[in-house]
Amino acid sequence: MSIEHAEIHLIEGKSRAGEGFCGLQPRGGGDVVVSHESEPLTPHLRVHRERGNLVLAFHGEIDIIAALEITPFLDAATGRPGARVVLDLRHVEFFDCSGVRLLYRARRRVLARDGRLQLVCAHPLTLRILDVTGLAEVLPPLSTLDEALERSEAVSGSACESV
Repeated sequence: MSIEHAEIHLIEGKSRAGEGFCGLQPRGGGDVVVSHESEPLTPHLRVHRERGNLVLAFHGEIDIIAALEITPFLDAATGRPGARVVLDLRHVEFFDCSGVRLLYRARRRVLARDGRLQLVCAHPLTLRILDVTGLAEVLPPLSTLDEALERSEAVSGSACESV
């Protein structure tokens, strides 16, 4: 699915089959509607809310095609002031520079809106990419989703530290 098609489906709130879906949808004023189910928005992305955080779980191979599919949903999730977002890479099998670009984009957007971003990753090869690119220094990966959610809870209500 091209970025243009993804944006159309995102705006209209439709799945690829044209049926309504419960997922991440932008609304006027920057609000985001999220289902409580982890329904796939694309073959590479599941979204759910947990402990006040929006969790975007990437799946499979995160390459240029996957990045094009994920970008509109990532932008909707990171476009709200004060957003609390967790990017979960535990189910990623392949991760290239397109994935790194997604993470930097999410970080920039969340920080610009005084939000909080956590990253979950335990795969050795993906961790190596994060290290080599320097992303691990500015967005330190945590090994479990629980750890990311606990850290986010620990800073809620206080000034968010730089990520």
